[in-house]
Order: sequence, then C-alpha cells, then structure tokens
Amino acid sequence: MRYLRFSSQVAMFQRLAQCSPLQSRGLQANVCLRFSRAVSQAKFPVTHSPGKSAAHRSELRQAKRIVVKLGSAVVTRGDECGLALGRLASIVEQVAVLQNQGREMMIVTSGAVAFGRQRLRHEILLSQSVRQALHSGQNQLKEMSLPVLEARACAAAGQSGLMALYEAMFTQYSTCTAQILVTNLDFHDEQKRRNLNSTLHELLRMNIVPIINTNDAVVPPPVPNSDLQGVNVIHIKDNDSLAARLAVEMKADLLIALSDVEGLYDSPPGTDDAKLIDIFYPGDQQSIRYGSKSKVGIGGMEAKVKSALWALQGGTSVVIANGTDPKVTGHVITDIVEGKKLGTFFSEVKPAGPTVEQQTEMARQTGRILANLHPDERGEIICRLADLLTEKKEEILSANKRDLEVAASSGRLSPPLLARLSLSTSKLNSLAIGLRQIAISSRYSVGQVLRRTRVANNLELEQITVPIGVLLVIFESRPDCLPQVSALAIASGNSLLLKGGKEAANTNRILHQLTQEALSLHGVKDAIQLVSTREEVEDLCRLDKMIDLIIPRGSSQLVKDIQRAAKGVPVLGHSEGICHVYVDSEACMEKAIDIIKDSKCDYPAACNAMETLLLHKDLLRTPMFDQIIDMLRVEQVKIHAGPRFASYLTFSPSEVKSLRTEYGDLECCIEVVDSMQEAVDHIHKYGSSHTDVIVTENEETAEQFMQQVDSACVFWNASSRFADGYRFGLGAEVGISTARIHARGPVGLEGLLTTKWVLRGEGHTVAEFSESGSMKYLHENIPVPHRIPS
Repeated sequence: MRYLRFSSQVAMFQRLAQCSPLQSRGLQANVCLRFSRAVSQAKFPVTHSPGKSAAHRSELRQAKRIVVKLGSAVVTRGDECGLALGRLASIVEQVAVLQNQGREMMIVTSGAVAFGRQRLRHEILLSQSVRQALHSGQNQLKEMSLPVLEARACAAAGQSGLMALYEAMFTQYSTCTAQILVTNLDFHDEQKRRNLNSTLHELLRMNIVPIINTNDAVVPPPVPNSDLQGVNVIHIKDNDSLAARLAVEMKADLLIALSDVEGLYDSPPGTDDAKLIDIFYPGDQQSIRYGSKSKVGIGGMEAKVKSALWALQGGTSVVIANGTDPKVTGHVITDIVEGKKLGTFFSEVKPAGPTVEQQTEMARQTGRILANLHPDERGEIICRLADLLTEKKEEILSANKRDLEVAASSGRLSPPLLARLSLSTSKLNSLAIGLRQIAISSRYSVGQVLRRTRVANNLELEQITVPIGVLLVIFESRPDCLPQVSALAIASGNSLLLKGGKEAANTNRILHQLTQEALSLHGVKDAIQLVSTREEVEDLCRLDKMIDLIIPRGSSQLVKDIQRAAKGVPVLGHSEGICHVYVDSEACMEKAIDIIKDSKCDYPAACNAMETLLLHKDLLRTPMFDQIIDMLRVEQVKIHAGPRFASYLTFSPSEVKSLRTEYGDLECCIEVVDSMQEAVDHIHKYGSSHTDVIVTENEETAEQFMQQVDSACVFWNASSRFADGYRFGLGAEVGISTARIHARGPVGLEGLLTTKWVLRGEGHTVAEFSESGSMKYLHENIPVPHRIPS
C-alpha cells in the first residue's frame, strides 16, 4: 500500500513541481494554523543523558531530536537535472511518521541547484525555440546549445520550488514545514546564531519540521583548506558541515546523513576488498583510504567523516547510510532509529572484544584450517570437549544455576522453557556420550569419495565431501545445544557462529570457553565464535556475504522471523512442528495408548510432540476410544475438538479455532476421519511436513500411509518423539529440517557437508574429446569403498 500511495503522490508532485510555489500554499496554511493552535500531545521518552552520544545502535530508539541530512545524490535524479521525487516521497513519509511519534525532526537538504537547473534549462529551451521559430518562419527546431548555468543562479531559481515541493509532500501527512536559509555568518555572528537557535526551538515546540539549506544564491565559494576546528568552531562549506553544526547547536540526539553509498568503507567502494565499516571510532581515520567525491555533491566521504566526528565530539550520535538504494530507501530512516544495522554508526565507546563481522572473518579463516586437519585430529578435539563437560561440571552447573535464578525471578519463561534451560549431571554425562559418538563419525566425514568415474584414459573424476563453510546457529533456552552443534561443526570441518538467548548467557559463556579450550588442542580456537554483543538476530541475518547457512533452533516464531529476515542466506529449519498421530480402525489398543501418551506427554514442548490426534470414525464409542480419553485426562492433557469430532458429541470440549495449531504444551486437538486416505488429506492440508504417525496392524494400510504422506519423518507404530538425531543414531542433531533440498528430517553430521568435483588428468584438453578426435568419453564408474565400515 505504501508504494501504491507513493505512485499517486509522485504523479501529483510532478505536476506540482511545474507550478508556481504560491499555488500550493493554501492548504498548507490551514494545516499550519491547526498545528500552531494544537501542539502535539505525544512526548517521546528520553532515557539517555542529553549531550551524550549513544554507545550502541539500540540506544538510537530513544533519540528524540533527529537531524536528517539529504545529500545531493539522494535528492537529485541520476541525470543531475531535477529531483528524485519517488525517493523524496519515501523520505518525507518516514520523517512524518517519526514526527507523529512525538520526535522532533529537522531536515538539512540539498537540491535547490538541481531543481533550479531543471527549471532554467526548460525556460532557456523554450525561449530559444520561440526565437528560432520566429527567425526561420518555420516550426522546425534546429539543434540548440545550452549555456553553462552558474550554480548561484540555479539555486535562486530552484529554492522556492524545492520548498513548495516539500510543503506539498508533508501536507499529505498533516505535517507543517518551515524554510530556513543560512550562511556561515549565521553561526559565527553571535546575535545571528542566537536568533537562529531561538527560531528553530520555537518551530520544534510548535511541532513544525524545519527544512534547512545553505543560501546557495548568495553564499561565497568554500575557503580553500578551511577545515573543522574544534567543538566551537566549524566552517560551513557544505551541507555535511551544516548538518553537523546544526545538530550540535540544537543538541540533537541523532544525525542521519544519507548519501549514495551504504556507509563508510575502509577503501573506495567498488574496489577489490573494500569493506563496509559497521562502527567507526575516533582515531580510526588513518585506516581509511578515501575515493573521489560524488559527481553531484561538493563534500565527499572525507568531509562527511570529519563532520560526523565533529558532531560526535559535540554529543550527537551519527549514522551515515544509503538513501538511494530502492531496496532500503522506503525504511532506511525508521530502521536506523529502530537500532537496525544499516550504514556506518559512529561511536565513542569501543567494545572490548571484536565486532561480529570480525568474529565471522576469524571463524572463516580458522575454519579452513579446521577442515584440513586429519580426521583423527578433529576427533581428538571433540573427545577433549566431551572430557571437559564432565571435568568442569561444577563450573557449568554453577553458571546454569545463576541463569535459572534470573529466569525464575523475572517470570519470563514458562515451565517447559525453564526445563529446557536446566542442566544436570546426568544431562552433561549424556552430552559427553553423544559427543564421543560424533568423534567416531568424524573419521568418515570430510574428504570422503562418494563417486569416482573414469572419464577417459588417464582422466578420473571424483565427487568428494567438503564442509559448507560458515554456519550461523541461533538457539533459544537450551544451552546443551552449544556443545552438540559445536561437535557437529568440528566433525564436519565447518566454522561456526553461535547466538544464544540472553536467558542462558552465563551457561553459554562457560560452555563456549570449554569449546575453545578443546579447539586449542590443534590451534583452531577461533573456528567457533559466540556472539555476545548486542546484535539483533535480524542484523546477523544480513551478513549474507559472510555466512553460508543459518540454522535456527527454537520456537516456530523464531524460525519464521529468521526465514523472513535471511533473504540472501539459506535457512535450514522448520517453522512449525504440527505432528499428527492417526489411529486406524485396525489398530492395537495397547500400542495406540502407549504411542499417543509418549508422543504427547513425554516432552510436550518438543517440536516432534503430537499436536493433533486423528481417530478413525469406527473407534468412536468403543473401549479403545474411552481408554484413550481416560489416559489423556489422567495425564492432564487439555483436549480441543475438531469440527467433525465436536459434531459427534452432545457436550464436547472447546472447539479448535484452527486445525493448524502447535500447542507446545499439554494440549492437543482430536479430530475424526472416515479413512486412512482422509487422514492423509488432513495431514497434507493442516500439517507442517515434520513428523506424522500411523497406528495400525494392517501392513498394506501402513505402507500406503508411509508412501503418501509427504513429511520429513513418517512412522508406523512408533512415537513421533523418535524424530530425533540421537534416536536416529546420528550422535546429535543440529536441527530438524522440513525443506526439500540439501537435508531433511533430523540433520546430523552428513547434513553439514556438501560436495565438490575433482578432476585428475595428464594435460588433457577439451579439444581432445571432439567427435573427430581419437579419445572418447568412457564414463566408467569405478567402485569406491563404503564410507563407514560396518
């Protein structure tokens, strides 16, 4: 809807841009009058100290007074003649949204010269065409040349039109604007500076958005070598320095400088190895190699950095970001204010540890060494980690106890989640056993030949297993996930980035320390990194150039959020665990009761727990049905009736709102079906392709069910809780996937491997294999030994 609205607005603004500025001001005057009489009641809470810049992006959410600087490349079209109306409409909407939240917004804008150049060229062309038509007596236009247009004249012609355009755009959101033109003298003359300050404060008090620009019609050219000089002196030579001076003068909380690049790079954007700097600290200037200036601006990135550092020194937080990319323009300002990782954030507080980008790079580099270790060396690392889990169990349990106490006192975690958070001596012992199983499997993982083909004489092709690369595993509540996933990553030669929940921070920290201690056995300590900074999950998912696979382990909402955020990185996981147990008319009573009980009651919070029980209609009002209901009541399972089941009962349990519900607790839905085929159809319609079960003594019915149900796991006369890596003999699982590519179901060691092709020849060329050549393709398959000896 936002972009549909933009398209209609832009069409109106294009017509408006050709009109006199006075024609658009009638409605604006009424709006301003209304706002001057009733100043906004909303007050935005400020929790950080005024005059102190934010130490982390998340603190930007508390910014009340914000300056948005629009560079020439943002405001101007690509042809440098006229304004980018679509971009401006998007920016105006975001500013209006923040203004209506109770924030105080100011805009420092370029664009008067570009808008004026467009208008003057139009007038000159029109004038020349008329003169030529009169001179020649014909209506045919000859080729005309345009004179070079002086910038100050363009600014004089364009400033009023630019402001009229802003007024018309902000009117759509019932927001008033006011134009302020300044020169260097307005800041350096004390009386003028006080007048400007007073005017701006009064406009903000009346909930009006000041739109500030240098008075380019009269401003002199920049003084050569005139640079920023301390907190109290700054030479206004472009809109970057103007925005910085204005932000400090008005004690703004945040300055957002929008340009035509994603932010600050350590070398010119587009060059080899140029890296976007996420956070820039004072003193880092020497590490930057600047490129050329923008073709439409006069400041350049170096001027932006100097202005940003000057504003930061004055107590204003600064973000430099891209305001021209169509993928982010529509939300770049609001995303920055929400603390999302966009552009370059300037901070005076340098963290003690590395950034998440640096952690990922360290993991990738060390992971390549890990992948090239001998399989026995990787196995030794995993066995050492297993030993540490038992040797250091007192330290682990002490850290876990602190996490449990904090979680219990906060009341944020439900009993099932508290159970997941809890560790015990028996859990640690089981973990150690599982890790040793993975260590054995690691001998037959990386570098195994899956296929060998003799393409021609003395030319052999092999397909071998290799690691995927850098894995990002995001998990909630369960700290035992950390050593499990770490062992699988080590065994498969993958580097790993771990992001655990805050509720398990102490436990995760000690477990990660032990993991790195084990990795140090063969000098690959940095291959597994724990993200302990305040990175948002969505920000981690944006590292698409650094991460090869994301594996979420947690609630269905977590998985959905990650799948939505990870647009450039594949995600291995399942969004929901809506598992069914179908009890056929030919089922054994004892088996049915045991399977239903285990599937639902053993661990109701697990993703492989039963959520819907499907009963054949012939079982209603039979002893089996009565015993099933009695067992569920004894186990305190809350029953919800499906529409069909409810129709059979005079007094039924509450009818379900949806047959596609994952309860994650001692609750389940019961529904009635007429046949095995109807059960299959129900599962396909309402299931999540996770795990589904049939209970029957009829082998033919069971085989048809297992063949037709399109889920990652399909069981016959077995509990749905068997859908687990340990029970599958995988040693452990990194997660369960319902995807249809790469890996499906419980994903163990083999699911973290991919393949590559290796061709061994003796100087062969493709030309030798042409039809007229003497050599021929043989494509003879050569047997390879089984990967894992029986």
